[in-house]
Amino acid sequence: MPLNILDYDPYLEPFKDDLSLRLFEFARTKKRLLGVDGSLVDFANGYKYFGFQQESKHWTFREWAPNAKKAWLVGDFNNWENNYELKQAYGGTWEISVPGLLPVGSKVKIKLLLPTGEVVYRVPSYIMYALPNENHGLDGVITQPKYEWKNKSPKLSEAPLIYEAHIGISTEEYKINSYKEFTRDVLPRIKKDGYNTIQLMAIMEHPLYASFGYQVSNFFAISSRFGQPEDLMELIDKAHGLGLQVLLDVVHSHAVKNIEDGLNYFDGTENQYFHEGERGNHPAWKTKLFNYGKDEVLHFLLSNLKFWLDIYHFDGFRFDGVTSMLYHDHGLGTAFTDYSKYFSLNTDVEAVTYLMLANELTHLFNPSATTIAEDMSAMPGMALPISAGGIGFDYRLSMGIPDFWIKQLKEKTDNSLDLLSLWWELTTRRPGEKNIGYSESHDQALVGDKTLMMWLANEEIYWNMDINSQSLIIDRAIALHKLIRLITFSLAGEGYLNFMGNEFGHPEWLDFPREENHDDFQHARRQWSLADNENLRFKYLLAFDQAMLNLEHDFKFLESTDPVQQLWIKDSDKLLAYKKGQLVFVFNFHPSYEQKLQLQFSKKPELIFDSDDQKFGGFGPRSSFGWSKGTLNLILEPRTAMVFKIK
Repeated sequence: MPLNILDYDPYLEPFKDDLSLRLFEFARTKKRLLGVDGSLVDFANGYKYFGFQQESKHWTFREWAPNAKKAWLVGDFNNWENNYELKQAYGGTWEISVPGLLPVGSKVKIKLLLPTGEVVYRVPSYIMYALPNENHGLDGVITQPKYEWKNKSPKLSEAPLIYEAHIGISTEEYKINSYKEFTRDVLPRIKKDGYNTIQLMAIMEHPLYASFGYQVSNFFAISSRFGQPEDLMELIDKAHGLGLQVLLDVVHSHAVKNIEDGLNYFDGTENQYFHEGERGNHPAWKTKLFNYGKDEVLHFLLSNLKFWLDIYHFDGFRFDGVTSMLYHDHGLGTAFTDYSKYFSLNTDVEAVTYLMLANELTHLFNPSATTIAEDMSAMPGMALPISAGGIGFDYRLSMGIPDFWIKQLKEKTDNSLDLLSLWWELTTRRPGEKNIGYSESHDQALVGDKTLMMWLANEEIYWNMDINSQSLIIDRAIALHKLIRLITFSLAGEGYLNFMGNEFGHPEWLDFPREENHDDFQHARRQWSLADNENLRFKYLLAFDQAMLNLEHDFKFLESTDPVQQLWIKDSDKLLAYKKGQLVFVFNFHPSYEQKLQLQFSKKPELIFDSDDQKFGGFGPRSSFGWSKGTLNLILEPRTAMVFKIK
């Protein structure tokens, strides 16, 4: 297979052997798993074999526990007794076949006798639903969801505009929200705002709510705290009916350490799913790390991906924690300053192979699916096709940009904004790879940090966000919030992401109810009423966000094949202009002075967007422009931006 990645980036030539190894290991692993004629889509059918399966006249249950000496299926359907003993089958699998119908709704566990004589109880690994029990653990629940799908997944004709959402915190009430309430109350907001894709967090079952869904225990189970499987199916179906695609924030980078609830020591051995010893423990996250070189683990994880695509009709995945997967040191403390850092003994080739398999499977099962990598290291080829020598993701997240903005707001003055550094940060990509740009995600909102609007406004956000108040701090905050989002939206990627509520400058931070805050829900909710209140300035930021997204709806410039063209940049004036697609963007980041600029065009441009418009909380239109003999003469007020259409 040719290494076309070298055509994208000739600087990778010294690492040709490493890139060839990437393709060799991928091909070798596929052949080992599939044989000569096997299909990856057929291979990833674990969820159709393991767990509970209803046949025509009987039901079966199967579990993989190779270290066990005996196994029983116990639950409230048989009074937790030992009368459902499983038989040992091939490859460490245990199974039982029972006449009749599945005891749907019964709480269940698998009981295992270990070689040591110890008896342990485990939640079945392929369980689709689990509920908390009185021992602060989880019990599996037999479920057979039935839902009549009404809508097909929409096909996007524009760049992905992603609304990152968490079901539990999506209510203004002091409680955990539900799938049904999200469907009723939040889906219409997302559609009205102009987003075309939803990225759902914390769906895979996780015992600790405060983990934000990133310490998964049951990979095939939805989070029961939000509702029933049919409720999630209805949410996705109705999103599809609104023209919204739905991505799952999938966590295959690690798993929770919990033993009775999850996979850790499932059959009494440390190495059933995870690496042995220290390699199996994440030093920072205190979680377990999968052994991606083990065929049974590949089967489990790939089956998990197909399950979410097949059973719940998700339209793709955002893969969490990819950097942690790629390197033996998980990227902790490593500065990726040159290409040699990506191709070394520190690179986990088995994890790279798994990610390639995951991408191929996802796109084979659904050619329209979208995959996004959360990789802070900027591994070359992450978002290039496997056929070119890449890892196969459609997009990578532009993860350095939120850090740039937070650092600017925390440590520097407005006058010290370096436009050249900003331009480099926003426009530098791995050659040929597409990015999802964002100015802030859930990461920046977590307790210990603050959203952009809170960094800009701080305590003034509590007292001076009404439309009649006068506050220079709030004026600055609103103006910069708009500029930061517009320049990031238009430059940082071929798609865009926003975390729920940030579109209107949601105040404060995120903190889940936990023992340390006395189970307080104050910061684990979204205050939608702030944006709906006609007397508060949050409405201006929401209107700005909606109008900003309409630029992509109307002109489809984010994925334009025309490269972005810098028209003007002068750091001392804090003045920047560039052309992307049919649109010209002009920014004045100066905090105090209006700036003049002349740009040459063959035809008179049309002003279509002004950040200083009063409907966006501005004071204008104050900026002005004129046209004379091919010259656009501009006067921009401080902290304003204008967008022109080139006819």
